[in-house]
Amino acid sequence: MTVDESNVILKMTGITKRFPGTLALDKVQLTCERGKVHVLLGENGAGKSTLMKIISGEYQRDEGTVWFNGREVNFTNVRQAMAAGISMIHQELSLLPERTIAQNIYLGHEPEKEGFKGIVDQKKMVTDSKALMDSLGLDMDPQTSVKKLSIAQQQMVEVVKALSQEVRLVIMDEPTSSLTSREINKLFEIVERLKQNGTAIIYISHRMDEIKRIGDSITVMRDGQYIDTVSAAEADLDTLITMMVGRKIQKMYERNYREPGKVIFETDNLCGLRFRDVNIKVREGEIVSLSGLIGAGRTEFAKAVFGIDPIDAGCFKLYGRQINRIDPTNAIKYSMCLLPEDRKKEGLVLQTPIKENLTAACLKKTFKMGILRNKPENEIGEKYVRELRVATPNADKIVGELSGGNQQKVVIGKWLETGCKFLIFDEPTRGIDVGAKCEIYILLDSLVHQGYGILLITSELNEVIGISDRVYVMKDGEITGELTRDELSQDRIMRYAVGEGEVV
Repeated sequence: MTVDESNVILKMTGITKRFPGTLALDKVQLTCERGKVHVLLGENGAGKSTLMKIISGEYQRDEGTVWFNGREVNFTNVRQAMAAGISMIHQELSLLPERTIAQNIYLGHEPEKEGFKGIVDQKKMVTDSKALMDSLGLDMDPQTSVKKLSIAQQQMVEVVKALSQEVRLVIMDEPTSSLTSREINKLFEIVERLKQNGTAIIYISHRMDEIKRIGDSITVMRDGQYIDTVSAAEADLDTLITMMVGRKIQKMYERNYREPGKVIFETDNLCGLRFRDVNIKVREGEIVSLSGLIGAGRTEFAKAVFGIDPIDAGCFKLYGRQINRIDPTNAIKYSMCLLPEDRKKEGLVLQTPIKENLTAACLKKTFKMGILRNKPENEIGEKYVRELRVATPNADKIVGELSGGNQQKVVIGKWLETGCKFLIFDEPTRGIDVGAKCEIYILLDSLVHQGYGILLITSELNEVIGISDRVYVMKDGEITGELTRDELSQDRIMRYAVGEGEVV
């Protein structure tokens, strides 16, 4: 791909980074131009984050050269990179929940009162934060505590925080993973403003549909190596996927549809935190999606059904048993499990081995009279590492060291070992690369073929349409529509999601 050398803001050549026992980057190259969006594409573990951490000063390279804004640089810490005009928006939110939006935006570079060194000018900080958010078209009170914001709103605060200083290069790591379609549009408007101001943007995303919409050029990495750089306008999606995974993926969404069996889960005017009068059904052998915008009440519904949050009114039936109140222990006993939205905080114990996470929900199998039996724990660990193709040398590896896709496989394996047949998946492919997504789609299809029933909560409309038997759409805590597989389209789902469809 041709590059305008006079417009280059960042040039990296021969970048190599080693960790004990691992070659994370092997002679990688990257070139970014002012006023353009450069998409960085690759599976989890491809080396994207390591490369970005070298740019932002978190890591130091072992070999290679980095040129930024016309001079060779070697940032040894994040502050040096920020002072040079490089800002990074991390996928994992790093805000301080007890502080206000304004305090988070200007954290580390708070404005000082004139003539009073070291004294923060609180009024100016609030005023400047408001002005900055207004300039980006964001309507939020800068004095609001961050803990009161939704995940999507916190993500937008991260964006504002990154732009609170003069920036020449912004690195965006999965910035849309927690955003609704409306908020994604708002983010893309901000990106366009940055481009018009001459700011360069490195954009990391696993959402293939975003790439051509926002990107100018695309660099693909695989296994710590540079593969190629191509024009986003000319890029072919199938070719990009093949470059990423090193093999051709015949079909993104894997489903072999079949006639579903009996109803295994049914709600009767169920009410709880942020949802009311919900009536849905799930049958054996089908994937039913619960779609809607973030904040619609989908996750709250799932947590209430599983017994994490209370049920205020109504009831539901699970395999014929009427349930008015429940807790997670009984939910598992009744053959229901919940794969949570946040796998790292709610689904795994990151500091412990894979095998301990796989047996965490069925400890009776590994403990006898309070004593751990290593043999069944090792057998369960080896079984799911093998069957779910977890990328690890063995089940003794610390689960926090795995990629997002492999961590999700461990969460799935944990619940499959309990024997539960009704599975609630909340955002199962968020932050997961395309290869791992395809593996999970194949697994879900295999499970429903065995008679499992799956309730799927996902914000990706392509995913909803690609693998669902039926779809319920929620808005403001209520079901606004039900669509069969033959009726599914992005337009129909969005109409119900924003309240323009006929209420059911």
